[in-house]
Amino acid sequence: MDVRMTDLPGIGKKMSFLTAEGSMVVLVTHHTGKRELYFFQDPEEDEADFSLELTSNETRELGAQLLGAVFQPVDSDKMKLFRSKIVVEWIELQENSIFAGKTIGNSEVRKKTGVSIVGIFRNEDVIASPGVEEILQAGDTVMVIGKNSQITLFEELAEGEEK
Repeated sequence: MDVRMTDLPGIGKKMSFLTAEGSMVVLVTHHTGKRELYFFQDPEEDEADFSLELTSNETRELGAQLLGAVFQPVDSDKMKLFRSKIVVEWIELQENSIFAGKTIGNSEVRKKTGVSIVGIFRNEDVIASPGVEEILQAGDTVMVIGKNSQITLFEELAEGEEK
């Protein structure tokens, strides 16, 4: 990464850096504490594609977020392990499914299969994080999360294959 600092007499400092994608970000810090961010898709251009003015407090908060003060991404090796163990799948409930016509709670989806229902696509509606009182309907596309074996079992029961 190419970072350059420049004094701006009577204004403050200018810091610019090129991103890995070849864009450029410029931060101008005024003596007053005001900060201006400029984004250049093409670093050779004279005019920024986008600019943003931030107060001192906003700059500190943005900096803290960029440094990971609140959220730290998961290590990529841990994510690979997680992805190999946990699966998200979208499965359509058939007419003869043992789950159709029952609430999530009464159908005992988790007890019978081990999966958790995290979403339902019904016609044009999306039901995110449905509660146990949500009635599952034939034709619903259900988003479930679980291990491969649990997903397979849920899929069989969603298709109406009794176990």
